[in-house]
Amino acid sequence: MQTLKGVKCGQTVRVVKLHGEGAVKRRIMDMGITKGTDVYVRKVAPLGDPVEVTVRGYELSLRKADAEMIEVQ
Repeated sequence: MQTLKGVKCGQTVRVVKLHGEGAVKRRIMDMGITKGTDVYVRKVAPLGDPVEVTVRGYELSLRKADAEMIEVQ
């Protein structure tokens, strides 16, 4: 299982599944990250937190903990 946290800079991946529950999962979905969505990893901060991605044409920064909940392929 690969998560968004492990994706290298410059790669595009597709969301397979969202882990987590309740408010956290809802917040990720509200940001436009849903099953089947393509996510392009723009930048990863030197210590890995946050991860900057492009989703549905807009830029978004995600914490490492949130990126771990997003399963990709």
